[in-house]
Amino acid sequence: MIIVMQAGTAQADLDRVVSRVEALRLRPHVIVGTERTVVAVVGDERDAQAAGFETLPGLASVLPILAPYKVASREVQPEPTIVKAGPLVVGGKSIGVIAGPCSVESREQIVGTAQAVKAAGATGLRGGAFKPRTSPYSFQGMKERGLELLAEARAETGLAVVTEVVAPEDVPLVAQYADVLQVGARNMQNYRLLEAVGRVQTPVLLKRGPAASVEELLLAAEYILDAGNRQVMLCERGIRTFETHTRFTLPLATVPWLHARTHLPVVVDPSHGTGHANLVESMAAASVAAGADGLIIEVHPDPKCASSDGAQTLDFAAFERTMQVCRRVAEAVGRTLG
Repeated sequence: MIIVMQAGTAQADLDRVVSRVEALRLRPHVIVGTERTVVAVVGDERDAQAAGFETLPGLASVLPILAPYKVASREVQPEPTIVKAGPLVVGGKSIGVIAGPCSVESREQIVGTAQAVKAAGATGLRGGAFKPRTSPYSFQGMKERGLELLAEARAETGLAVVTEVVAPEDVPLVAQYADVLQVGARNMQNYRLLEAVGRVQTPVLLKRGPAASVEELLLAAEYILDAGNRQVMLCERGIRTFETHTRFTLPLATVPWLHARTHLPVVVDPSHGTGHANLVESMAAASVAAGADGLIIEVHPDPKCASSDGAQTLDFAAFERTMQVCRRVAEAVGRTLG
């Protein structure tokens, strides 16, 4: 349920509500908005309904949360969440752009890519140090050395580092280096990992699983929010269908659908969503037109020689062209790209 506080309510009244919720062994999530403060109560709502919250001073109303995802719902927070990580801003009027290689391969590769994508207007640098791969014989990433190289690239350019974490025990290590923790599609329903990234305050980019519904994506985000981390971005990266002309099917209707139901920002990955470099520019532009709050795009100095995902990766010139097109679309819909 949602406990809506009166405008200008005293802190003591808010603390009293929180204490009552905790006494029932329920979890209170205090959300301070521009127009109102609410307490989202998570747990067995039968206990909450019998608690007599209406008698407490400072309350405006007590409402049920209809959505199965509680803290992520717009019922709890009508205002959109804006996620900030260094220069990377995702949400509101800003469309954040994260770009870089699928895998960190060398200092020259990652620093050179960081310099190129920053020059084109990106504010986030992606790069995998830990790579979960379908085959155990595929390149698995450079591990901690890859994280160190990402940190060097950030020092050279100032870009925010976005990198994947694949196991709960790796979260403290990756959080030392990353500005954004990425939870990949294969781990969207790894609930122990979701809880682990929820216990840190580093922003999280949560990718939709290839066979997951959007409601399952929101419930996965709920694990992170419920653990205490409110800086969550949802990522549409395509789903598996009967079509074979693209690597996955990229359903851009997901973007406005999510915006109508959650305050969390929505990022689109046109690289994984198509699997073909020649489709990335048009789908990135379409994502911006559909209302995406961010883009994550694979970029490499020489895609033909990339250790992973070369077929869907842009070179520097193609990425610059893509940014020019997307910037014009963003301006047309009253937003800024970067």
